[in-house]
Amino acid sequence: MAQGDPGYAYDSADFNDAHSYLLPDLARILDRSRPRRAFEMGCGNGAVANWCQSRGIEVTGIDFSESGIAQARLAYPGLALSVGSAYDDLAAVYGRFPVVISLEVVEHLYFPRRFAKSVFDLLEPGGLAIVSTPYHGYLKNLALAASGRLDAHFTALWDGGHIKFWSERTLRQLLAEAGFGSIAFRRVGRVRPLAKSMIATALKPPA
Repeated sequence: MAQGDPGYAYDSADFNDAHSYLLPDLARILDRSRPRRAFEMGCGNGAVANWCQSRGIEVTGIDFSESGIAQARLAYPGLALSVGSAYDDLAAVYGRFPVVISLEVVEHLYFPRRFAKSVFDLLEPGGLAIVSTPYHGYLKNLALAASGRLDAHFTALWDGGHIKFWSERTLRQLLAEAGFGSIAFRRVGRVRPLAKSMIATALKPPA
């Protein structure tokens, strides 16, 4: 679901491994907010957008990966998914939404503040942002170092790949700087100190 990496390729419209621990919590968040429409920033191959659509949510989405959008259009022709960038003025093109979803995207971006502004601008007043990214914290990083897996985790050999490594503190600061309030986190995948990812929820202030 990369944004900003034209080499990030998809060869199917299937879920990936991260969806096994992201989607159960995403479902709980969406069940509470019950939106009729949502925007997915970094929709990749359309698997999550299709999953949302099956839950009665009309989804519009963009991704920088041309191969991802091509796979999505083949597998899910009814979805409104297009090639685009997190850095575009997306609100001017698509309007505003009650929910914006962005899963495992922000770690790929050179300019995360522009991403956060795009998410904020896409939301209606009072709207909900749902942003996930791999979790990093002291105990997890210490465990990676002790296990000898630090090089594999922070590999420099993945073309494109992850270029930002977020903690709860830094992601909270990013969202707060963009104007969000009521920022909360949940960690998913494995036990909490060694979580694979974290999901941030944040509200755009009401008008």
